[in-house]
Formats: sequence, structure tokens, C-alpha cells
Amino acid sequence: MVLTALRRTLAAWLFVAAAFGVAAQGSGVSSPRIYVLDGGVLASETARYRLTDADVEEVPLSVAAFLIVHPRGVLLWDAGAVADHERGGPVGFEQRLLRRDGQERFVKLGATLTSQLKAAGYEPSDVTHLALSHYHWDHTADANLFAGAQWLVSKVEHEKMFAADPPGGTRPETYSALKGARTTLLTTADHDVFGDGTVVIHQAPGHTEGHAVLYVKLAKTGGVVLSGDLYHYPAERTLNRLPTFEVSEAETQAARAEVDQFLKRTSSALWIQHDLVAHRKLKKSPEYYD
Repeated sequence: MVLTALRRTLAAWLFVAAAFGVAAQGSGVSSPRIYVLDGGVLASETARYRLTDADVEEVPLSVAAFLIVHPRGVLLWDAGAVADHERGGPVGFEQRLLRRDGQERFVKLGATLTSQLKAAGYEPSDVTHLALSHYHWDHTADANLFAGAQWLVSKVEHEKMFAADPPGGTRPETYSALKGARTTLLTTADHDVFGDGTVVIHQAPGHTEGHAVLYVKLAKTGGVVLSGDLYHYPAERTLNRLPTFEVSEAETQAARAEVDQFLKRTSSALWIQHDLVAHRKLKKSPEYYD
């Protein structure tokens, strides 16, 4: 009889875990936390952002990904620039990559994404949800590792990624496994990932057709907005400059204005993901923000 009761209790717990997407390691977390993952340093040219070297503190850009651990699941936001399996050398090695359009890019490697996840106590299989701010190559590198997660992506972005002729700024081989993933196509401006308003994907198109930012409400740190590529340098924001390669400059301007209003309304901080100066100051996995 005791054994039967234990079985019923276990079955009930498994049902709740499945219903709410609770990851084994995340089940003990009472409120959201953010782990910052360092994907290395991307060589850059300020002219591509209608800036000069004198306008910025550092010309190179950071590559960042973020693990958001919530009581109801684990979300990976962005997946780096160089896939773990294609690394050509150790940390600090300068890796050359080719985009789909043949343009070359150079990244000084950080630690592997999987090692940084492991430092925080997670494996790729523990990630229950995946969201990419957009389809550019420096945000999708290790996406295939998370094809078992629920992929959250806007309908228009999904269509572009798997079109017969994908955009030139992509590397489709880095996300090809997502074609068969469990996918939620987002068709509204906001998607509440875990249903309690603490982790929300907000559509901010313009950089790409379905570009998005992520809002995370942290109990101690406060609200944080992860920028995707809404900005790359702080000077874009202060000088009102736009990259030369936006899909729609008008939509980017509108998205920036909307996000700025949200930041003021909620007293949230904007984390510019490519801002190398600010990124260096952030705590990295296994430390976290909560």
C-alpha cells in the first residue's frame, strides 16, 4: 500500500513537471536567474554602424549568449558565433568564418558554450526552450545542440531561415537541425515564455524581419532587456546611428523608441549584447544574476 502511494506521488510529480516544463536542475530555483555566457570577441568595423573609431571605447564586439533559469524551465537566448564542434584552436584563437554570402568574419574564441553551461550545472539536454534574437550567424552557431528544446521563433523569421535562398548574413548549417524541432511560431508582439510575466520575448523588427529582444524580471537585480542586435555599440544609441545593413531602418527606429519607453516605464536596464566594454564587466557563468 505504501509502495502504491509512492508510485502515485511520483506519477503526480512527473505530470506536473511535464506540464510546466521543469528541468531537473531548475526545479529548485524559486525565481529567475541569468547566467552570462561569453562567446569570444568579434572583429568589427565601425563604419558599418555609421560610426567612427573615435565614437566608441572599443572597436571589437563581444559575442554573448544567456541561460535563463526559471522555476518552470530553462531558456537559452542566442547560441554564439563559433560552434563548439568547429573550433580550430584554444581560447584566444582567431577563427575565420564564412557567411552564406561569402563574406569572411573573424572571432577570437572564448570557452566552449557547453563548458560554460556545465560550469553552471547544465547540459544542452537540460535546456527546455530555445530562442534566438535573430538569424545572423553570430547568434546561431550552436543552435543545433538544442534541437530537442521547444524553439520559440517568429513566423516571419522562421520563413526567412528556411527559405530556398536564406539571407546572406546566415550560416544555415548552424541551425539546420531546428527544422525538425518542436516549434512555437510567434505571431504576436509579446510572448510570455513561462506564463508569469518574468521572461518575455518582445518583437523588435528592423535589423532582421523577425528580430526580437528579451525581457527578464529578476527579483534582486531588477528588470533586464537583452538587446539582441537592436544596438551593437552604446554610441548608436547616444548618437542615433543605424547600421548600414538593416532590413528596415524605419522599423528599427520604431523598435528602439518602443524599447526605450519600456525601459523607462519599468526602470529596466538595457544590456547591449555586443558592447564589449559592458560585457567584460558582467559576471560570467557559473556566477549569475537573480
